[in-house]
Parts: sequence; structure tokens; C-alpha cells
Amino acid sequence: MESDLHRNRALSALLAVAFVSIAARARAQAPPEIVLEALATGLAQPTAIAHAGDARLFLTLQRGQIVVFDNGRVLSTPFLDLRSLVSCCGERGLLGLAFHPRHSENGFFFVDYTNGAGDTVIARYRVSAGNPDTADAGSGVILLTIPQPFSNHNGGQLAFGPDGYLYIGMGDGGSANDPMCNGQRDETLLGKILRIDVDASSGAPPFYGIPPDNPFAAPGGARDEIWAKGLRNPWRFSFDRSTGDLFIGDVGQGSREEIDFQPAGSPGGRNYGWKVMEGTACGGGGNSGCPSGVPACNAPELTPPILEYSHSAGDCSVTGGYVYRGRLFPRLLGTYFYGDYCTGRIWGATEASGDWTTRLFSARASGLTTFGEDATGELYLATEGGLFARIADASPAVLSVVSVIPFSGSARGGATVRVAGSGFVPGASVAFGDTSAPVVTFVDAATLEVVTPPHAAGTVNIVVTDPDGRSVTLLGAYSFEPFPRVSIPPHTTRTIARQ
Repeated sequence: MESDLHRNRALSALLAVAFVSIAARARAQAPPEIVLEALATGLAQPTAIAHAGDARLFLTLQRGQIVVFDNGRVLSTPFLDLRSLVSCCGERGLLGLAFHPRHSENGFFFVDYTNGAGDTVIARYRVSAGNPDTADAGSGVILLTIPQPFSNHNGGQLAFGPDGYLYIGMGDGGSANDPMCNGQRDETLLGKILRIDVDASSGAPPFYGIPPDNPFAAPGGARDEIWAKGLRNPWRFSFDRSTGDLFIGDVGQGSREEIDFQPAGSPGGRNYGWKVMEGTACGGGGNSGCPSGVPACNAPELTPPILEYSHSAGDCSVTGGYVYRGRLFPRLLGTYFYGDYCTGRIWGATEASGDWTTRLFSARASGLTTFGEDATGELYLATEGGLFARIADASPAVLSVVSVIPFSGSARGGATVRVAGSGFVPGASVAFGDTSAPVVTFVDAATLEVVTPPHAAGTVNIVVTDPDGRSVTLLGAYSFEPFPRVSIPPHTTRTIARQ
């Protein structure tokens, strides 16, 4: 009777696992759609979104203010007001913001803005001593002032890399087809991504140093700050917080937009081709204005984009985004989000064995100016019209547990079991009765691999709890078997007969 009960229980568990696997596979084959959950409207031309390592988000407004979004609302008092220093608008204004990785210790943050002369300024400020929601406006120091020959193509992105250095996006200086070939000239900072050490010389001008492994950090005419070159107007780049890979949205001239890529661990110095190339095509301006030795179109030393799209559907200007690494929407994990300013179209790209595929979502964000990421990896976007929204799975999976395989093991613990269900996310915890499992490995949204803890003999419930506190219980899901008794034979003696 008992063996029949165990067989039935095992069969039921196996069928449940099969059902969940089929359901999970079906969901995987149907790519998720997204929705844009509006958090605020009516903002005055937001240009960037950043976090300071806590629950708050900070939005730069093009005319020169930084505002704080906290506890579901935009605070009435700006974090910082630089309107008296900022030249706006068009492609000018307050364009970038990044908080020091140790902001909670030193209070530093960095901004990128266009000054009254039309030049790019990279400056450092400090949070006020008495209020973390306001900055000390008098604490500003200028790290770089970069002359801009024209009013457009100012770049503006600031981001700290996994290495702790500050990366700065610079456009080619403007006009059309980069008439001075700045993207290919190593003696100018225009048309580049820069990399500087803001912890070196932090107390005295120039308030930054050059990382010793920067690719051009050697005597000669090249600027030491350069990390990558051949860019037209890198409007938003980001680092994948999980892998360290760098994604760059580079705005095209008149026919195509591109996403460039640099794998983690790269020594830098990559040439992404502009103006010799626009995406995977030869650039319309050829090599006019370029110095001798500039690579020809399709030369092997040029790095082509991983993704590109044309202007045929009305698109005009790419806005680079982020790889989703949040916890709330596991079906979006590993998806790189990017979009277009003109049409508001949003794409999601994924990689498999070095090949990138992309899909168009149905959600639109007309006038898309920026994406952003919070401290936990959730993603956001903002539009020129003032919308600030969170990106969410349109049909998020419900948290559930249907089976544990195997469903029994020794009370000593240490066995590996698979918990099947739905809606699992990285960072979930599992408890056997009142005892937490020592190891929980996220396999996918339908599977957790768990090491059982030591526990008294008996049948217990399984409780799965996600990092945000949601939990689900499967009653009587696992049995801890008592230790097997070991029979010790009685002591025996042997008599040796004497001859």
C-alpha cells in the first residue's frame, strides 16, 4: 500500500513537472510584450535618468535642472539648478548625469552640459551635507571643457564602468558628414568615448587622471583620454551590469542607425568607423577632411555594429538603452532595449552564440530621449514631451510552485532537488518548513535548483519567496527521511587452541 502511494506521488510530481516545462517552453516561444507604466508626466524635456545606489531616481531636464523621483513622486525642490550655466536647446543643454560608485561615502556626482559658449563641460558636484535630496550648488569644479565647432552632435552620456572609471560620450562636433573628420582624428576628443580616473587628483585641477591602460596613454599627439573612436553622436551608452559588456547607440547621418558593442575585458582603442562608414555601409562623406592613414570603408580594423536599422519607416535617431537585469520581469532578462526618437519605436535584442536578433515591441514612446536603470536593474524611459515611465512585462508570470523532484531525502540534508513552478526570479529563497535552503540556484523562470538543509524527519511545506517579498507555499511537498539505523554486531572473541 505504501509503495503504491509513493508510486502515485512520484507519477503526479513527474506529470506536474512535464506540464510546467511545456508551459514554460510555450511562454518562451511567445516573446513577451512590454507596457510603459507612467510614473510622471509634464516634465520639462528630460534628457537622462540615473540612480545614486538607493531607491531614488534622478532626472536631468534639458534647460539645466536635476529633479528627484522618490516614493512615487517628483520632489518639488530640484536636486540641482544649473540653468544660469547651461545653454539650451536643440541638441544643447544639461545632457548627462552619473553618480560616483562611492557616492554614499564621498557625495560626488558628475554632469555633462553645454555652457554659454556652446562648449561641452564635464563638472563634478557634491551632495549637500544636511540633505541627500539637494546638492551643494557651490561645490562644482570643472574637469573638462571641450570646444564644439557646431551646435549639434554634443553626445552627453556619462557612465561609470565596472572598472570604476568614468566614461564620457562625445559627438563629432556637428554639422553634417563630420567635415573635419573628428571621429578619426586622435588629437581631438570629438567623435569619441573618453575614459578618465576621477579618483586621481580629485582635490586639485584637473580633478582627474588618465587610467594607465588607456589605449592612447603614451607620448605622442593622441589625446590620452580617448577610449574608443569613430563615433558620430553616441546618444546613450550603457554597461551590462551582469557581464560588463558595453552597448553604444550611435546616431546615423541620413540613412541608418546603429548599436555598437564592446565586450567586457576589451583593451579599448576600437574604431567604430564614422565617418568612413555609417553602420555597415560606406559613409556618404567618404574620407574628405581626414588625415592620411585613415582606414578605408570595410577595412578589417573597423568594428561594425551588432545591430542597425534604416530610416525607411520614418525612424531618424537611435536612443541607446540597457540590458534588462531586474528581478520583477524574468521573461525580459538579458534583453537589450533601444529605441528611436522620431517614431518612438522600441526594440529588444538578444544574443545567442554570437548572433544578435531583435524584435519590435508594440509599445511606443514618441520623442524618446533616454532610457535609465535603477539600483536593482529595473528599466525606465523618458520622452521629450515629459513622460517618465517604467518598462514592464505586459503579461508577467504568476509566482507558483507545483512540484519538487525528488520529493524525499535524508534528514541530514545536502541533497539537490528541482523546484518547478512559474514566475521565479534571481535571488529567490526557498524554505523547507521553517528552515532555509543553504543554496538556491536560479535556472530559469520555471525552475530552481535547491540544496536541502538538515531537518528533523517528517513531511514539510516548501515556501518560495522572491526578493520583493512575494511568497508561495506548496503544502506537504517534501519528506525528510530518518537516518537509517546501523546495526553493530555483538563483540565476539576467538579462542586459539593450544597444541
